[in-house]
Amino acid sequence: MNCHLEHKVTNGNSTVPTGLETRTKLHRAGIYPLMAQDWGTPPWQFDFQPEARPLPDQVDFAVIGGGFTGLAAAAWLRRLDPHKSVALFEADHLGAGASGRSGGMALDETAAGDLPGLGNVLEGYEKILRDLEIECDLELPGAWEIGRSGGRRDSPIAWQDSGTLRVVGEVPGGTVDPGMQVSGLGRAAQRLGAALFENTPVRGIRWSHPLEIQIPQRRILAGQALIATNAGELELSSLEGRAQPKFTLAIATEALGEERMKEIGVPRHKAFYTVDLPYLWGRTLANGGMVWGAGLIHPNHWRELAAIDVRTGEAAEMFSRFERRVRGFHPALARLRTTHRWGGPILFPEGWRPIFERHPSSEQAIVLGGYAGHGVALSVYLGKWAAEALLGRRELPRW
Repeated sequence: MNCHLEHKVTNGNSTVPTGLETRTKLHRAGIYPLMAQDWGTPPWQFDFQPEARPLPDQVDFAVIGGGFTGLAAAAWLRRLDPHKSVALFEADHLGAGASGRSGGMALDETAAGDLPGLGNVLEGYEKILRDLEIECDLELPGAWEIGRSGGRRDSPIAWQDSGTLRVVGEVPGGTVDPGMQVSGLGRAAQRLGAALFENTPVRGIRWSHPLEIQIPQRRILAGQALIATNAGELELSSLEGRAQPKFTLAIATEALGEERMKEIGVPRHKAFYTVDLPYLWGRTLANGGMVWGAGLIHPNHWRELAAIDVRTGEAAEMFSRFERRVRGFHPALARLRTTHRWGGPILFPEGWRPIFERHPSSEQAIVLGGYAGHGVALSVYLGKWAAEALLGRRELPRW
């Protein structure tokens, strides 16, 4: 039996199977948010839940999506203009998508490199976190680029993985706790006066003036909107066919201990990623464990993301192969125990350039997303930029 048909959602007095087809119908009917139930559990903890409050009839700014981008934008809209009303709508819980399922690698620039007018992402990101008083275990000692050729003679690592992986260079970057970052951004946004609504999916927008934000059994008017749904709701964001949603996998391991860490050559707070294939990325954890990531699942449509179950099928097979691969990198990892398996959505736009533009249906709405793996710092940095643009204080980039 397909395991997805075994999960059920209660609607009134009836219990309905929630396979992909059924869940999609419920999603379109506004009954059930099309979010994952079986994407696994990352090692990050969330310690913030927004206070309950009634939905507004009208707001100055509607933010759609409760990840890093949306939360940062909501906080900065209120910080820059506390006289404007801001409401954020998240279909599930804050950080339920890519943000809370990130590996927590903070990198500079974009996946496409530096772009005209981008500025210093990490410097701006650090300042935003300071200004909003967010503590998220951020450390920026640099990130290693590793590869199977061109490695440095003094490389601290020499792992066997279709050749010998060595450090080939170092770039600005480091590590962060994504759960703490989601929670900190949520607290900051709420403290500054933004209204945050979880389990409130936006089903559509009527492109009138003001905009009509359509949520189940309710219509909310908004002067302007930011659509920050990344790999979800691609029809709403106008990104259907323009960007490719994927599902990426990661594992966390037990604490290695000082001796094993020394043997494999990775210092604390270090992040790394390969510059060749097969791809690999990873980082150390505050508890002495490590996160390792590789592999993509390729859905035909973004709605299929919700049907992925990391415990079975293709994802489970990929995890098993990947864990064997990691244990083969170095003798010190041969008996390494996995503590967490999880995955999350990722969106690849054309040319790997983030999408940051006015919505084609209305100048009153901005679409922001598609970070292609560089979203931890970039999403917060561009979230502030989006707030400035919505307030008419800054132009959008021309990428």
